[in-house]
Amino acid sequence: MIVNVLECLEGARRARGLVVVIDVFRAFSVACYAVENGVTDYLAVGEVEQARKLAAENGGVLIGERDCIKVDGFDHGNSPTEIENVDFTGKPMVHTTSAGTQGLVGATQAEEIITGSFVNAQAIVEYIRQKNPEMVTLVAMGTGGTMRAQEDMMCAMYIKNELEDYPNSFETLKKFLAGVDSAEKFFDESKDFAPERDFELCLDLDRFDFVLKATPREDGAVRLEKVTVLTA
Repeated sequence: MIVNVLECLEGARRARGLVVVIDVFRAFSVACYAVENGVTDYLAVGEVEQARKLAAENGGVLIGERDCIKVDGFDHGNSPTEIENVDFTGKPMVHTTSAGTQGLVGATQAEEIITGSFVNAQAIVEYIRQKNPEMVTLVAMGTGGTMRAQEDMMCAMYIKNELEDYPNSFETLKKFLAGVDSAEKFFDESKDFAPERDFELCLDLDRFDFVLKATPREDGAVRLEKVTVLTA
């Protein structure tokens, strides 16, 4: 198994094999919390207007951000704290973000796509091991899909190390990530769109035992489906 690491939207476009699109702060952490809370039909899209259209067509919950801030008229921002205790049972959802969902839509050369975050990292590792593909591409989406974000790169390296049986120290990683630029918003009281609890929820390692498999649709949206990972 060859494990490659690429970055940002350009990396997603080049990614091949089994592709893991990683967005720790916060898209694919949020996605796991939403699915755990009962979302049934989960669509990820690149554009705000397409998100509005799809949500209007199926009565879906609208969730997402631009520049980290909730889009006007959306039901929720891109915050796990905001949805942590919301019951979405039986509800469809449409999600659009500046980085993560762009990567899902952009990974057109992938044989298979799943989302990546720390909250389901071990499930991702076990899923890849069970699939045993020839090639895995870990795409660290970064800030806005254009600039390196340490949390996404560290998540990619964490998954790669697990797959290749190299030691990891998550506690060391977590302490490091508390001080990176992309985490500053969580500790700034003036930025109410990014509560401090988001940092903890996004770094709640292995909270979920499932992966989110992404299936592209003809209209450019991507459907996310929960796949529970059975461990030996």
